[in-house]
Amino acid sequence: MSDTLAERPKVPWDLSRPTLLRSFAYVNGRWTAGSGGETFAVTNPVDGVHLGDVASLTAADSVNAVDAAEACFARWSSLLPQQRSAMLRRWFELIRESKEDLARIMTLEQGKPISEARGEIDYGASFVEFFAEEARRPNIESVTSHLPDAEVELWREPVGVAALITPWNFPSAMLTRKAAAALAAGCTVVAHPSSETPFSALAIAELAERAGFPAGAFNVVTGSASRVVEPWMSDPRVRAISFTGSTGIGKLLYAQAAQTVKRLVLELGGHAPFIVFSDADLDRAVDEAVKAKFATSGQDCLGANRFFVERPVYEKFCALFAERTEHLTIGPGLDDPDIGPLMNGKALAKQEEQVGDAVERGARVLTGGGRHGDDGLFFKPTVLADVPTDARIMREETFGPVAAIAPFDNEDEVLQRANDTEYGLVAYLHTQDPRRIYRASRTLQFGMVAVNRTKVTGAPIPFGGMKQSGLGREGSRLGLEAFTDVKYVCRDWS
Repeated sequence: MSDTLAERPKVPWDLSRPTLLRSFAYVNGRWTAGSGGETFAVTNPVDGVHLGDVASLTAADSVNAVDAAEACFARWSSLLPQQRSAMLRRWFELIRESKEDLARIMTLEQGKPISEARGEIDYGASFVEFFAEEARRPNIESVTSHLPDAEVELWREPVGVAALITPWNFPSAMLTRKAAAALAAGCTVVAHPSSETPFSALAIAELAERAGFPAGAFNVVTGSASRVVEPWMSDPRVRAISFTGSTGIGKLLYAQAAQTVKRLVLELGGHAPFIVFSDADLDRAVDEAVKAKFATSGQDCLGANRFFVERPVYEKFCALFAERTEHLTIGPGLDDPDIGPLMNGKALAKQEEQVGDAVERGARVLTGGGRHGDDGLFFKPTVLADVPTDARIMREETFGPVAAIAPFDNEDEVLQRANDTEYGLVAYLHTQDPRRIYRASRTLQFGMVAVNRTKVTGAPIPFGGMKQSGLGREGSRLGLEAFTDVKYVCRDWS
């Protein structure tokens, strides 16, 4: 379909490059409205203003995307690694050049503060840059032959078509983190972005097209997840699934993937503990606690949910944390506040329910505790103290700007309480004792442990969790594993 203004939303987004704004899906190198002609609406979470309508593709359209990816696979996987690397590098450059527009698109449809949106664009681009380099060296460790007169070789080969399912809270970075690894490995991609934040993914597809990816290598299929994703799960040509989202949906995909024994990367829920011992640098711990709790308005699987503070410094930590929280600003993302809107009404209601439950069970509200303003999806950044173990907020992922604090008395106790969850994504630890750091880091059942800091993620490190927080790793060289098979060749020279 031709590139016309009819394909673009009518709302004035004030972009320097308006061509980044797309309303059609991207399949087989073309922008398409799909065969059914259906659309879905996208709104701004700040005020509910209608931002535009996006093509809602059918199940048949979704299969067509796999057809395109399968048809392109032989061509894409046979390219020299340097050729794939060059296209990924160009994609990275275009993303960086379009940073301001991409951040603005994200803030308008997702709501996060514009400075956080800029940070996400940089973060997402870093994975494209990293895997552009990794694409050049897909080698694996050699093996010395264990048989006489035989030569042994190990080859790493792309698995085929990879399906990527991305969430609304990081609509750009989760797509680039997955797609860059799959494309670098030699796989072709079909991707489904959240219907709450599709414009970010479509803008990334526009830049992929400009970077020169061949038709069918990278496809973005918009629409209902049940219609788009379900055909992929039963299609044997889709050899890998990478999903970021809730543990409940992850379990469903896990079961469905068994039909065709697909490779799986699942980045699921988190319920991060934030542990502060009495020997910690308290000012620093408070600063890091604010970062760990309130980034992305708390809508982050890495967000700290359960704060455990050793009793000798408990009251002081609570007071300092509440004071810092009271000074956080709230407002529309384009105003660059500390706290933006939540994504939808369901998320807002969850905060109210968890706070109400905790208070009923004896928790104290130190600051916040309810909605901000009469309209919109804003919830005040909230600090609760003396939260009992049986409170819902101590058992369920929060995904909002509410911090629950409880005291502890000794190391064994707090590590047991921290591990008492089905989740195991990240844990935060504050102490100055090197022996305790070692013991706790070993004992904590989490895929990532942040010691005396909050920011730990990045392209070179393996991102992922334990237990029901997921399977596999994203980023680093390990991020290529789900998208490749190892072939063993043994040749007889006798």
